[in-house]
Amino acid sequence: MTKNSTSSTRAQWTGMVPVDDTALAVTDTGGRGIPVLYLNGHTATQGYWRRVIAELGTGWRHITYDMRARGKSKRSADYSFETNLRDVDAVLAARGVERAVVVGWSYGAFVAAHWASRNPDRTMGAVPVEGAQPHDWLDEAMERRIRKLFRRMRWLLPLLRPTGLTPRMTAEQIADSNIELGKIARERQLGPVLDNITVPTRYVVASGASLGSKGDEQERIRASLNQVVERNPNIKISAKVASNHDLILKKDFRAVAAAVREVAALDRDRRSKT
Repeated sequence: MTKNSTSSTRAQWTGMVPVDDTALAVTDTGGRGIPVLYLNGHTATQGYWRRVIAELGTGWRHITYDMRARGKSKRSADYSFETNLRDVDAVLAARGVERAVVVGWSYGAFVAAHWASRNPDRTMGAVPVEGAQPHDWLDEAMERRIRKLFRRMRWLLPLLRPTGLTPRMTAEQIADSNIELGKIARERQLGPVLDNITVPTRYVVASGASLGSKGDEQERIRASLNQVVERNPNIKISAKVASNHDLILKKDFRAVAAAVREVAALDRDRRSKT
């Protein structure tokens, strides 16, 4: 059974973690297992990880949370990418976790990659799932497409909020956040971040299209990882699965869990040699 020698036993806990002008809804399964912090997709909630968590089982310490204005978390005046990195620090500090495996899907994959790059001493390993792929996909035309898409959805968002399917953000705020991510994804921005990663990192990538993509756009974005893997020996593609971007956590959760096990084992082996 996996153990985490750097963390004391913690009881199961669910509650709110205050940070900046907001509070985040956090769930911690507790125990002495290796801590795994799950980072959600842009509009997703912590429930998306339930199949991965069930597949890994109770030998791990699973920590999930809703990002600002998602799920049960509170609204904020700031939804920038940097706030999401600060929120990782806040959640881990609140739960007394020194080192963890970080797993992120879609938007959360970018957060996981950036956090691992900036915090190698605190990262056991990283598992970016269908995200954090350096590609210049954002141009003026794409920005117009994004803004047009969310303008069209403006009337629908308030109707969906009670279901938890959309964040408590305006359509403009959601569009701004997606556009910011497109800038962060550019090769000249994300490439150096990935090149700086020194911990075991295993990607899980999907196939086909995603909501809002056209033609082979998504596959061209995924192909950018080939050069990343060539440049950095710490990064590999653990699996390319049959499901698409939107369904990967539902249909290919076993591949994600396998990547978590892989990076945890690599971290254990690496530390045993030092």
